Amino acid sequence: MTTSADPARLGAVEAASAIAAGTLGVQEFLDAMMARIDARDGEISAWACLDAEGAWSQARELDRHAATGPLHGVPVGVKDVIDVQGIPSAYGSPAFAANIPQRDAACVARLRRAGALILGKTVTAEFATYSPGPTRNPRDPSRTPGGSSSGSAAAVADCQVPLALGTQTAGSVIRPASFCGIFGFKPSFGRYEIEGMLPTAPSLDTLGTFARSVADIALLDAVLAGEAHIGLPVPRVTGIAICRSPTWQQASPDMRRALEDAGARLAQSGASVRELDLGAQFEGLAEAQAVLHRHEAFRCLGEIRRNKADQVSEVFRNFIDAGERVTAAEYAAALAMQSSCRTAFEDLLGPDELLLTPSAPGVAPPGVAATGDPAFNRIWTALGVPCLGFPAALDAAGMPLGLQWVGRAGGDRALLAAADGLCLLLGAPQRIPFND
Repeated sequence: MTTSADPARLGAVEAASAIAAGTLGVQEFLDAMMARIDARDGEISAWACLDAEGAWSQARELDRHAATGPLHGVPVGVKDVIDVQGIPSAYGSPAFAANIPQRDAACVARLRRAGALILGKTVTAEFATYSPGPTRNPRDPSRTPGGSSSGSAAAVADCQVPLALGTQTAGSVIRPASFCGIFGFKPSFGRYEIEGMLPTAPSLDTLGTFARSVADIALLDAVLAGEAHIGLPVPRVTGIAICRSPTWQQASPDMRRALEDAGARLAQSGASVRELDLGAQFEGLAEAQAVLHRHEAFRCLGEIRRNKADQVSEVFRNFIDAGERVTAAEYAAALAMQSSCRTAFEDLLGPDELLLTPSAPGVAPPGVAATGDPAFNRIWTALGVPCLGFPAALDAAGMPLGLQWVGRAGGDRALLAAADGLCLLLGAPQRIPFND
């Protein structure tokens, strides 16, 4: 007996509730996921390693016991730069195809303690940088799903799994969520443990999440943050700041209309809406983020480039080589700009105010040879503030346009509490239709 004609449509909160109530079995839910994957993943290629045998073993064990954790029986996909015991961590590269971790990453261990079922590893761009894997956008397979968390975004958007983990160092969670038409969350820097995750730029690397509703994002956030109380606080937003700087000129006409329409609807609803110009101080922050990313990637991954040059892409080699050329003075200046802008941003955004800005320049671009431009993500990653990407509109071809809510550092639960109602106000779907 199930709560839906097709359990694959269920979100994490719905599925966990049904499993706890005994109206849905873990094996039954997994069967729906596996059927969906069998039917669709030949075209989408979201999975780097699907652990079917391990998943069925987990499902049988979870069905033997009453639910004790908030994610009991809920399948989760894990980006292939995050370790899962016994499953290859190839990092999107054939050079590491035989790399089998002997322990779970800290975030995966937390998922297991909450009762989650680890379904497998999702495709990542090579070493979570810029050379894409085989994944295609489930809304239009001729287009990129974004990256580097391409498989996680596509698998969730296509209802192959209700939840997935990604990572963001530039725009690798928010941009794929926008391109695939789902919710993506980049928490405050340092909110989640990242032990067992491939380091690429330690001053920027952030574990993130994908889901098809704000409620599911909020549930997963509580688990990963180790919070005992998973309920959201009462929303206390006193204003919305619309931010167009410093990359507005790179937004497509459709994206500009999406932001302007959202601002107008918020104002018509009675919300206090203002324009926020970040000012000249922030104009160099995107380039500072790029400098930090390149140089720290050289420090973290340069050995791979040196020792396995014939097994990695030219794109990766060039990226690491550019990072090696960053001087000590350039790196110090980028760190100083990051620090000063973090301080300045605290004074620009009110204590109970959210910022609204595009998630990407526009819809997912055609082709799968690149993952799109992170221009609308770089500064927020550098600032270390929480960002929730959400589907805000569709273009004439039916492709999603994503906006993002940005909050103050450390205000993750407050942002999610406010976004739950604000996304509904803006018409963001809480149940994303999947392709058949």
